[in-house]
Amino acid sequence: MPRAGLDKDTRDVAAMFDAVAHRYDVTNDVLSLGQDRLWRKATLEALAVGRGDAVLDLAAGTGTSAAPLADRGGRVVACDLSLGMLTVGKQRRPDLAFVAGDAQALPFADASFDAVTISFGLRNVPDVGIALREMFRVTRPGGRVVVCEFSRPTNKAFRAVYQQYLTRALPRVAGVVAKESDAYAYLADTIAAWPDQRELGTRMREAGWTKVAFRNLSGGIVALHRGFRQVDEPVSAGIEAEA
Repeated sequence: MPRAGLDKDTRDVAAMFDAVAHRYDVTNDVLSLGQDRLWRKATLEALAVGRGDAVLDLAAGTGTSAAPLADRGGRVVACDLSLGMLTVGKQRRPDLAFVAGDAQALPFADASFDAVTISFGLRNVPDVGIALREMFRVTRPGGRVVVCEFSRPTNKAFRAVYQQYLTRALPRVAGVVAKESDAYAYLADTIAAWPDQRELGTRMREAGWTKVAFRNLSGGIVALHRGFRQVDEPVSAGIEAEA
């Protein structure tokens, strides 16, 4: 299996996730010490999906994040680059709509969705700006986006401990649980290279999103960013940091 690099070639990224699809969710639960469940719940609440809302879940993988949205009454499309992940997802939740697609060229019409979300997938896209603009394009005016992604711990001492975990412990544990350490070494590399909370907020504003705000989870290991498509309002001059 090819290990994807920081150039994030879409073929390598897709092949890597195809290889870990069957044990992906279990591995994430173990590696995050169960924190991934709290992160998904926070994302769900931030989206505030109402019954009948059209929702696009990007980098949806096996549908773990899409299922609760559907259970709340959303009309959800789960989209992912990895056919292996989509296949596993369809086996588990045949009621969900799974679509293969690249976040840089979404196979959906303009203004198709009330809400768009992506969890732990934006980091794997070669051109983040293009992906954010594509998400903006398919969102209806007045709609919203929620990005859940690894970020930068706010405490310096904790950040150093976390970095050691990422580079040393995480690939080893993943090798035992998922039988595949390369994908999780790639995970550590992409987290280290990822922009911090405020820089990601800036990129979202540059893509057209307004009222951009972020909230740290688990001490900043993960951050939720939310923005809105409001074409009749000027782009916000700054990024609001929520409590």
